[in-house]
Amino acid sequence: MDQYGNYLYSFALYRVQDETIAQDLVQETLTAALKSKDNFKGRSSEKTWLTGILKHKILDYLRNKYREPVFEETRPETPKDEDILSPKGQWATGSVKWKSNPENLLEQKDFMDVVKTCLIELPDRPAQALSLREIDGYSTKKICKILNITPTNCWVILHRARSLMKKCIEIRWIKSDRLESDDLNP
Repeated sequence: MDQYGNYLYSFALYRVQDETIAQDLVQETLTAALKSKDNFKGRSSEKTWLTGILKHKILDYLRNKYREPVFEETRPETPKDEDILSPKGQWATGSVKWKSNPENLLEQKDFMDVVKTCLIELPDRPAQALSLREIDGYSTKKICKILNITPTNCWVILHRARSLMKKCIEIRWIKSDRLESDDLNP
């Protein structure tokens, strides 16, 4: 627990956006690992093995959570494509920061803190879908099975989640950067 507890907790929290559930999932992971420690063959590191168990616990949690279809979803107001995309499909709004190399952005702690905050602020289902797709790399088919939704619904949810993430990042990261540079240049 001392060696991997914080990592596992962060891993779970980033995906479920609920501190209590993340703690429970890590506890279940460690319990399952202790029960099956004799099955650990050492083909991977302990951290990788525990992360694999935690991934399965997270998927089980999400499957159970979304087993029953939700009939009334709150639909956050999303910007229209023509407001944020140019005719060529490029971002029509935003800052020069959007033109940065995405890999460089991911290495910036400040940017990743904003991404985590924005992901936590998303409505539950869009956050889960986006996390499963972009963080875990699952296919639409697998996401649909986990969240108990149709492929069309999945695409709509992912589109809305990406739009909301972009808007949140613009507000929290790009605009805050503009404010800081305005403070430096009176």
